[in-house]
Order: sequence, then C-alpha cells, then structure tokens
Amino acid sequence: MSMTILIVLACVAVAVVLIIIFFVFGRGETRFTFDIGGSAPRAAGGSDTSADTNFKTRLNGLAIFSGAVVTALLAKLWSMQLLSSDSYTQQAESNRTRTISTAAPRGRILDCNGVELATNRSSLTVTADSSVADDRLKCQVLGNLIGMPYMAVRRKIQDTTEGAQSTRTVAVDVSRHAVAYIKERSYLFEDVEVEQRTQRLYPQGTLAAHVLGYTGTITSDQLDSSNSDSDEGTIDYQSGDVVGQSGVEYQYESVLQGVHGEQTVYVDADGNVVDYATSVEPQSGSDIMLTLDVTIQKAAEDALSSVISTVRSSTNPNCTSGSVICLDVTNGDVIAMASMPVYSPNVFVGGISTTDWDELSSDESGYPLLNRAISGQYPSASTIKPLSAFAALDADLANSSSEWDCTGYWTGFGAAYGQYCWKHSGHGWMTVQSGITFSCDVVFYEIGKAFYYSDDPEGLQETYRKWNLGSLEQIDLPNEAEGRVPDAEWKWNYFTSSSDADRSWQGGDTTNLAIGQGDLLVTPLQMACVYAGIANGGVCYKPHVLKSVQPHEGLGSLIEYKSSEIFNVDIDQANLALIRTGLEGVIYEESSSQASHWTNMSERVAGKTGTAEVSTGEPDAWFVACVPSDAPKYVVACCIEGGGYGSQSAMLVVRDVIGTIYNEPDTSTESSSTDR
Repeated sequence: MSMTILIVLACVAVAVVLIIIFFVFGRGETRFTFDIGGSAPRAAGGSDTSADTNFKTRLNGLAIFSGAVVTALLAKLWSMQLLSSDSYTQQAESNRTRTISTAAPRGRILDCNGVELATNRSSLTVTADSSVADDRLKCQVLGNLIGMPYMAVRRKIQDTTEGAQSTRTVAVDVSRHAVAYIKERSYLFEDVEVEQRTQRLYPQGTLAAHVLGYTGTITSDQLDSSNSDSDEGTIDYQSGDVVGQSGVEYQYESVLQGVHGEQTVYVDADGNVVDYATSVEPQSGSDIMLTLDVTIQKAAEDALSSVISTVRSSTNPNCTSGSVICLDVTNGDVIAMASMPVYSPNVFVGGISTTDWDELSSDESGYPLLNRAISGQYPSASTIKPLSAFAALDADLANSSSEWDCTGYWTGFGAAYGQYCWKHSGHGWMTVQSGITFSCDVVFYEIGKAFYYSDDPEGLQETYRKWNLGSLEQIDLPNEAEGRVPDAEWKWNYFTSSSDADRSWQGGDTTNLAIGQGDLLVTPLQMACVYAGIANGGVCYKPHVLKSVQPHEGLGSLIEYKSSEIFNVDIDQANLALIRTGLEGVIYEESSSQASHWTNMSERVAGKTGTAEVSTGEPDAWFVACVPSDAPKYVVACCIEGGGYGSQSAMLVVRDVIGTIYNEPDTSTESSSTDR
C-alpha cells in the first residue's frame, strides 16, 4: 500500500506544479487590463483576442493535459496493483530470500562381490560466515587451531565458489581437539560452525586406482559445459561441486553424483542471513557394481609389481612400467586391470597439492596417472602372428602343408635386405602351425613377402582391422587409445620430411608388419580382445567394467549391463583349429622351462610370447594366454615396458593371475630358456 500512496502523492504534486507554472509563466507578455472608464474592449480584424478568452483557452488546455497525465498515472497504478501484483510480489520475495545448496554424498563403487572400492567417510569440517574474514583476531585463532596461516584462512572465507550466502569451508578433517576448543568457546566463535560432512574414501588404497579414477572440484570448463547442456535429466552443477575427473568416477559421473539438497534462508538488505525457512534433504548418488574381482585384481597388481621389481634389479634398472588385463571372453567383463606405476586416489580428496600433482605428472615418476592397459601403445611383437597366419590362410597364400626353411637369416628380398630370425641359428623347416609355436620369424617374413607381391598388398592390414586393431574397443573408461595399423598412405603422409623413396611403402615394411614390428601400435586391451576373439571363434564382446547400477537405498539393481559384440570375424574352422593348436604348443612345446610353469595346472592353456624391439633401451615384453584352451573362459594379456623377453617376465605375471583364478599357484622356479 505504501507504493500506492507514493504514486497518488506524485500525481497530485505533478498537477499542482503544472497549474503554478501556467499562472506564473503561461500568459507570456499579456497582462489583464480593466477599463475603469467603462469602455468596452474593441475587436480587431474580427477575432476575439481579449484576455478573458485567452485565459479560458489555456485553462481548458491545462485541464486536458493534466487529466491525461493523471489518467496515465492512474492506469499505470492500476496495472501495477492488479495485473502485475504477482510478479512484484515474487521479486520482493526473491530480494529477501536465498537458496543455499547442500552437497549430496556420491554413490559407492563396489567390486563384483560387493567389496567397497570407493565410498564416503564422515569428516569434521569447520565453516565460517563471510563476515569472519574481516575479523583478523578470529582468523588468526582459527589458523592456529587448524594449522593454517592467517592469510590462507582469510582467503578460504573470502572464497565465494560455494555461493554468496553459503558458509565458507575453512578446513576439512579437523582434529577433535580443535573442534572441542571451538565448541567450548561458542561465545567467541558465534559465526563459526563445525559440520559433519562426507569425503570420498578409497579403502583399498592404490588397488584398481586406474579403473576407479579420482574426484576433484569442478573446473570452469566442466561447469560451462554442464550449463550449456540442455538435455533432460542432466545434473545442475554449481561452482565448488566435487565431480569425477578420471576412470569410473568420470565415466559414470551422472550415476554417482547425487541430487543437491536446498536450504531457503532470509537475508537483509546487505545479504546477511537473518533466518531459515524450508529445506530439502540431499539425495545420495546410486551405487555402481563393477566387474572387477578384488582378489584377482590384487593378484594382478602384486604380480606386476613383483616381476617389474625383479627385472629392474637384474637386467634393466629403467624398467618401471607395465600393465595386465584379464577378460571374461564369454561376456566382455573386465575381471582385473592393473597398470604401473600406481597412485592413490586418496591424495586428490580435499584437493591435491602442487607438489603431489607435479610428481604424478612427471616423466621421472613414469606418469603414474596413465592407465597403460588402455592408453599405452606398443609394437605387438610376435603376439600378432596368429592374425598374420589367418590373413595368409584366408588369402590362399599359405596352407596347413606349407613349409619354409629357417636358417636364421632370411634374404627373400635379396642379400642386401636380409633380416634375422630371433633364433640366429635357425629353426629348420617350419609350417604355419610350428611357426606360431616356435615363433619363427622366417615363416612370417615369407607371408609378408607373399602379400607384398600379391594382388592385395595390404591384405595384412585388412585382416588386422577386421580384428579391430587401429580402432577403439569402446571400453567404458575414458582416454582409450586406438593404436595404429600403418599402410602406404599413412607412411607417405607421416614421413613428410623424408625422401620420396623413404616415404614409399617397401617390402621390408610388410615383413616387419607380419611379425608385429615396424610402425604397428596396439594397446594391451586390443590384444586381449584379439585373443578373446580367437577363443570365441571370431566373436569378441565389448569389454566393460560396469556390472550394474544399484539404488542408494534398498536391494536389487536399477540397471544390469547387457553384453554386445565389438567385432565378429568369419573364420574357417580348419584354420581356427590350426591356430589354436599352434598357440597351445607355445605353452607346452616351445621350451621345457616355459612349460614347467604350466604343467601343474588342471586346465590346459594356450598363449603367445612377444618381444618387441624398440628404438631405445630393452625390448618390451608381451604374453597373452587363454584358459581353458579347449573352451576358453578367460584371456589375460600383459605388457612390460623394457621387460626384455616375454617368456621371462610378462609370462610370469599372466601365470600368477591365472593361478589365482583357479587357485593353482605357480610352483616352478625355472627361468625360461626361450629368448622370446
């Protein structure tokens, strides 16, 4: 009503002012004159210009003008009071209320048996009203209590990322001594509160860190991206929110992130909170169950760490990195995925220090944040030979009866372009099957030469791509690498600074490709999928770490993962049987020392060694195995950077993982005599 009174008074004032202006200034130079002598005014030119007539005319004009002004003001008053009253009421209400967001606990991450891999823990958090920043003594006392410099406390309180009216987070995980001091002297700390909040916790420490990932405060780019996303059901993020930054925490952020709670508060003209109104409790995010098995995951990490440590102390002091992955070939479940060096996701909780971040991001530390199982790219070495064999058999460039004489040095393109077999003394006469079993390079040099001179010179590349090399396996984890299948076009475009002859595809490029060397790059995940496809007769299911999404309350599952194919290659059954026999021979026939690690297992195993020559340092070691060989259930692939011979390092990791699955540990102490 006060607004109405003010408007009415304004209208009256305007009218009065207009009338005064008229009487004082409105007549110009004309003055009223009276004929005392009784004479009447005289007309001139037939017009009535008497003072009385002019006065009446102006008075009428003033009345019309004043009436129009008053009418317009009254119309506006009517509009404001009746038509727009709801809008003004809402604006007035919004001026005196604010909504404070309350963070929701993230959903848990569990292994396939329900073991917690990521959860939440209670945290005593000290918060302060924004006005505390201006109280130097109070900031100093708080800093002394929680072990922070005065300026750090002041900056924390001045930080508005959590909202202008929200209390400011000063410190998390505060000691109970500090809490007790604040509580006992509440009269000194009336603007300081101690709240029970939640912080992310990874109870298994470094276990499965590369799969789980880590969380951190939302970045400005992420916030802008979320705000620009108009899709229904997207999360409404706010500055200061904690979100997933890598791994499962990032991939399934929309599932793990809960729904913010809301607290409505009343504020004064300066924005200070004076009272509290309604509140909505936050809703926890949903739990995620992974396909990982903690027992097998731990065995994979322990084996990888142990073997790398042995290599480092015996043959290569620079060996620090590697990875191993175990898949269920029947559905694509990732049972274990390990990468070294490792890190602890717990260091990111509450914010990571610059020193820790620099260490995790440095070359000297070996880039611990890199998940080498899906992002590491390496020459495949001899693990590619089964695919080279499939290519030759399908193209009728070789058959089960084909034989080649390995003398240890191959000169198929002339003596000037000779290439060694890894066994310099030679293997003698070899077939496709024995070439796989004993990993004879000469057999595959011959296959490469046959393709180079054939009507389909890129037949090897076509076969590799059928098995999805050079493409993503589409695992539900971020930052997967796609590897590389080189061909003539790629080489020409890549080596732009070389001569035309060096940029052109040569026969040696094809022979190198056939043995997994040269410019071919694969990831451990890709090779695991290749061997899963061999195990399944050409079918590979999309690898995945999600098993199901669980509700944050109650039993059952909200979502169950549905398996799907990533590739399906049509394979001749006779050729498949030949390749499988060759791979089983690797385990039991290539060397007695190698076989000794497998003969105590109740299930038969098929596998392949690999030793990838690199431009600097020791070779990268490979080993891939399927078990049981007659009806495979699991495939395990391992690659150790600078690990030397695959049979002497990577194989031991794979053996320990399979031994854990079947509860049949490796009892052999022999060192493999095979330099592959």
